[in-house]
Amino acid sequence: MKFNEHTNLNDVLDYIEKTYSGHYTSENGIQSMDLISSSGRGLDFCLGNVMKYAARYGKKNGANKIDLMKIIHYTLLAMNEHDIKESNETRPTNT
Repeated sequence: MKFNEHTNLNDVLDYIEKTYSGHYTSENGIQSMDLISSSGRGLDFCLGNVMKYAARYGKKNGANKIDLMKIIHYTLLAMNEHDIKESNETRPTNT
């Protein structure tokens, strides 16, 4: 691809994989995102974090590529939350 998308996507995937084995996960594999999502606030949480890291970019430790990766990661999580919400809204109700 013209703009190095494959390399950057692979870097993002590597970053995301590390979050599942790093300090972001409890001993039983539960992340704070699991709890927030189960409360029905996952989409708002993710979008808020996208805004936070976008606003922070260039301010903390300079132009920090990790903030861009966090924006992408939270965008992907937001897309998942969106899909969950959409599937719940289109699910037929038992009447």
